[in-house]
Amino acid sequence: MRLTGRRWVHLVLGGALLMPFFLLVAVVIPLVVDGADPLRDVRWQFVAFGCALPPAALAGLLFPLVRPLEVAAVRALCAVPAELLAEGPALSWAARRRTALWFTAHLLAGGVVSGMTLSAPPAAVVLLMLPFADPLRHTALGRPELPGVLGPLAGLALLALTTGTAWGAGALLGRLAPVLLGPTPADRLAAAERRAADLATRNRLARELHDAVGHALSAVTLQAGAARRVLDADPEFARRALAAIEETTREAVAELDTVLGLLRAEDGTDPAAPAPALDALPALLGRTRAAGVAVEATVEGRCAGLAPVVSRAAYRIVQEGLGNALRHAGPVPVRLHLRSHEGELTILMENPVAGPGAARPAAAARPGGGHGLRGIADRARLLGGEATAAARDGVWRLAVRLPSAGAGPRTGTGTGPGPGPGPTTRTGTGTG
Repeated sequence: MRLTGRRWVHLVLGGALLMPFFLLVAVVIPLVVDGADPLRDVRWQFVAFGCALPPAALAGLLFPLVRPLEVAAVRALCAVPAELLAEGPALSWAARRRTALWFTAHLLAGGVVSGMTLSAPPAAVVLLMLPFADPLRHTALGRPELPGVLGPLAGLALLALTTGTAWGAGALLGRLAPVLLGPTPADRLAAAERRAADLATRNRLARELHDAVGHALSAVTLQAGAARRVLDADPEFARRALAAIEETTREAVAELDTVLGLLRAEDGTDPAAPAPALDALPALLGRTRAAGVAVEATVEGRCAGLAPVVSRAAYRIVQEGLGNALRHAGPVPVRLHLRSHEGELTILMENPVAGPGAARPAAAARPGGGHGLRGIADRARLLGGEATAAARDGVWRLAVRLPSAGAGPRTGTGTGPGPGPGPTTRTGTGTG
């Protein structure tokens, strides 16, 4: 019963929306037809009612905002599930045609039910009162020769007709709403593109946070553990470890600000600070060595000519690779080789799967882990490169190939080329 009442209100709303078009036609008709008077003549009122529907359909076709307004009314009054209705303005012509058809049907049914709602109840009251009020039998609704019982029956029938019409029209519009106000194929495609863009943004931020903060926390964990073990025996080493922790956390805060700047960059503004690139690699290696990891890094070729997006991705890949070594193998020696040659940048990182000072075996599973390698593969794939990682003969190898110019994504997998001959710059192997 409550749903029927809400749908009745929805229909009366349609009658109210029809009134501007009805009045417009009622003004135009006397200018075209001599003697026509839609405001007084009932016959011309029906003509004006019919002539008002085409302009209403034209409004639904030309104004995209008609659809969200109608969708809001249907959700509130017709109990149609929100997932069955479209969101936003009707932008495509297919969506506009559906909206125009719905708008016309709503105003047509609303006009009929509104007219019956305004006229039928007073007439029904007069018919119900005929046996009890003799003067009413001489009105237009009454007939002195009719038996007294027919008036009340006619009044009840009129009320039933009005109620049944409202119920039927409301139920019909409730069924038509998902068809005419539901999403078109273009709407579904646009929604899928928005979801894909949102997911890509979330994955991008997740990669940045995982690589930046995860590496820093892994380094701090090893540094703090080493300082705790030698606090009494070697206070000087403990002080150096605490200083390294301070520097690492400071860098982590700066990296976090950079990642949060990416959120602000989504609205078209530049992030607060640029993301680190390969020119920040020495500082990254220094922090890793301060955690007790012996890193031997060599750079072959010139990395200054890389596209900025490639340089930033390469920095994050190296950062995640070092972080994986810290988390899963402990303070083991790591070999890093970068080579820029013939339009490609290759990254090769090797380390033993575990060392005597490892926090836990390399095979130990970390709850919620496993996203780092996936992030590396995603970065490489988005730039048109490839990445592989596997353990063999007790050595963990991460091989990544990236196009220097940052080409578009490309499918396929590979092992990643290793370092080749050429001039090499060695950046050191110390542990800090």
